[in-house]
Amino acid sequence: MHGEPSPPPAAPTLFDWEFAANPYPAYAWLRTHSPVHRTRLPSGVEAWLVTRYADARRALADPRLSKNPAHHDEPAHARGRTGIPGERKAELMTHLLNIDPPDHTRLRRLVSTAFTPRRVAEFAPRVQELTDRLIDGFAARGEADLIHEFAFPLPIYAICDLLGVPREDQDDFRDWAGMMIRHGKGPRGGVARSVKKMRGYLAELIHRKREELPAEAAPGEDLVSGLIRASDEGEHLTENEVAAMAFILLFAGFETTVNLIGNGTHALLTHPEQRARLQDSLAAGDMGLLETGVEELLRFDGPVELATWRFATRPLTLGGQDIAPGEAVLVVLAAADRDPERFAEPDVLDLMRRDNQHLGYGHGIHYCLGAPLARLEGRTALATLLTRLPDLRLAVDSTELRWRGGLIMRGLRTLPVEFAPVPN
Repeated sequence: MHGEPSPPPAAPTLFDWEFAANPYPAYAWLRTHSPVHRTRLPSGVEAWLVTRYADARRALADPRLSKNPAHHDEPAHARGRTGIPGERKAELMTHLLNIDPPDHTRLRRLVSTAFTPRRVAEFAPRVQELTDRLIDGFAARGEADLIHEFAFPLPIYAICDLLGVPREDQDDFRDWAGMMIRHGKGPRGGVARSVKKMRGYLAELIHRKREELPAEAAPGEDLVSGLIRASDEGEHLTENEVAAMAFILLFAGFETTVNLIGNGTHALLTHPEQRARLQDSLAAGDMGLLETGVEELLRFDGPVELATWRFATRPLTLGGQDIAPGEAVLVVLAAADRDPERFAEPDVLDLMRRDNQHLGYGHGIHYCLGAPLARLEGRTALATLLTRLPDLRLAVDSTELRWRGGLIMRGLRTLPVEFAPVPN
């Protein structure tokens, strides 16, 4: 006797602590049973989650999905729950993550000169110097927390150098940035307060650099000076636009790299065969596996779990679901990058993977501007760690590690490691 067909298994719980430790099984369920899935987020905001690669790639480039929170149909008080805490109050909204063409096109063109392959290549010795200095700080100890002592400070100091923040002020930036990535572990309202302090500092820095700006740009001029100087058909950036741009480059530019280094190191330490293969190639002076390897680490357990918010401006259909104007859409990069329709054996870490058009840095006009710098920092950090500390190992069982809460980013709170002490 044949009964009724059995219903599909119940939808998994999303966004709790168990999910944060390993979201990939839940995303696999969504890809199969509900690839464009409406859910209520922990903040109370309703959004569509897009989990299949083909849908994700389409959504990231769809002009009907706006980045501007003004298009959200939630009441105004809820809009503050869809971006960075405090950015609205601090008048830092006019940055690349919140605007559409033509303003996006104009601002992106002005800032893109700082991230040309040539400019990033010129920055490589400084990234190597920072990397070595940070490892020097713990190499003789035989143990370290690689998040707080390495993955976190490296991109902070690098982006500060790029922006033109004087060395004596960079530790303040480190403190403010630290508050931003605690996600609920710091004092209540701490993120918004840090954003406000950073805004005040950037206003002073911009004022000071404007007064001291030489008539001609020197080679390798810092980014804030370049933004002040930048002119688009005779139209200068406003002071708010310069501050917002500097702010988002710091905010978007450091946490993604913290997580690339942290998640990447964790993946290598928990996949010893792949890590040994990479160490052997580095010892032989071959950088090819490092390059494909970093791309695979970005795909396998990337730093950005969900792309930043998008809002429908017109009716559209995505993955068979009708999305109404004003509704929020979140593209789940972590789910798309493990889609078996696009990647062979997607749950396997393969540093030699060649066909790897992952979405780790997005797609379309909002493709991450700082991706070349992040890749440089990731490659330098991982190669130097594995070369200088060849017996690097986790100091705790992988299941004991805790992942930071938060919607957009995916990263470890701590990464305790051990190794044979290396005298400086």
